[in-house]
Amino acid sequence: MIRANDNYSKLQASYLFSDIAKKVNDYQLKNPEAHIIRLGIGDVTRALAPEVIKGFHDGVNEMANDATFRGYGPEQGYAFLRETIAKNDFQDRGADILPDEIFVSDGAKCDTGNFQELFAKDIKVAIPDPVYPAYLDTNVMAGRTGEFEKGRYSGIIYMDCLKENNFLPKLPEEQVDLIYLCFPNNPTGSTATKEELTLWVEYAKKNQALILFDAAYEAFIRDEALPRTIYEIEGAREVAVEFRSFSKTAGFTGTRCGFTVVPKNCMIFNSKGEKTSLHAMWNRRHTTKFNGVSYPVQKAAQAVYSQEGKAQVQEQISYYLNNADIIRKTIETLGLDYVGGKNSPYIWIDGSGMDSWKFFDLLLTKASVVCTPGAGFGRCGNNYIRLSAFNSLDNVTLAMERLKKALALKSRVTNRSGLTNRSHVK
Repeated sequence: MIRANDNYSKLQASYLFSDIAKKVNDYQLKNPEAHIIRLGIGDVTRALAPEVIKGFHDGVNEMANDATFRGYGPEQGYAFLRETIAKNDFQDRGADILPDEIFVSDGAKCDTGNFQELFAKDIKVAIPDPVYPAYLDTNVMAGRTGEFEKGRYSGIIYMDCLKENNFLPKLPEEQVDLIYLCFPNNPTGSTATKEELTLWVEYAKKNQALILFDAAYEAFIRDEALPRTIYEIEGAREVAVEFRSFSKTAGFTGTRCGFTVVPKNCMIFNSKGEKTSLHAMWNRRHTTKFNGVSYPVQKAAQAVYSQEGKAQVQEQISYYLNNADIIRKTIETLGLDYVGGKNSPYIWIDGSGMDSWKFFDLLLTKASVVCTPGAGFGRCGNNYIRLSAFNSLDNVTLAMERLKKALALKSRVTNRSGLTNRSHVK
């Protein structure tokens, strides 16, 4: 008889963002007149840049002519895009990455989820907490964990990211094989310096481990002292794979394009302890299970790097970062602790002891504002919420006015009940 993969039964009932969508839909049905402002899921709201649209049109026009029509393209991506990425994102920053070490895909989520297929089932995996759910869930599906108990899976090494350690994971005390890192971080918005990333590269080299580095939000970094790629760190080529996305950089969430960097000298080990080329393995997996990103999409992605494209994309990023500034200033006015929002579109807010789903319900029902409850990102997120800067300036401004009123009302109600006012974090 056909049998199921029992590891799927270990997963929580549904995906975090599905739960959020259900709650929001239920609220909208009961309150059809409510103008809901979504600051939860990190989906961009501004139109694609004009230069990107021009790139799309150029690609589509070529597809409309027999002489320039393209059929199946290279699964790894067209050379024109890989060469452009290598120069602009890496070589111009002093990172020695070659075009054929870049694999164009339909997005960083798919690649970060799929990459774990290359590794043995019994490796030790270290994951930050809180963390983007796809890292963890795909390893659960692959059978690398035990059961889910007390908010965590047995078999996973969790690296707590707390206020006390500036929301940065500490080096594991025990040896691990696979390490997930994300900077600027989703969900906390925290960043890592070159010195901090150097410690991780040195740990990976010493322990023959591999780092999966998610840099999907690197375009939001404004502090030039911060690294934009892990390959700015000496030796990272040997122990790190990097994931990038055009989704947040250039608004491709509905268009789908990203890429993964797998250096040729990055090695892992087979069951005999012999070195194996990770680049060759990913290339085999990529060509077997993926048929390439469409030509017009890759032409649009290349346009991001033109002089006009860079200026237009930077204007959009600055727009979202201005939204983040408005959110940060409001949170400061309310006296709540937070991190992020300066080199990241996300603001991670301390609910001062309030359960994150209760905080979610409060903002939804009292302000018609959607946030993301921190508990969905891990046990360490239980008393936090994430707000996203991806919306219009008008909506963000209105949402912050509603937020101030909702939390002020909560404080008055709490005080009248004779309880301690917990709307401020000390």
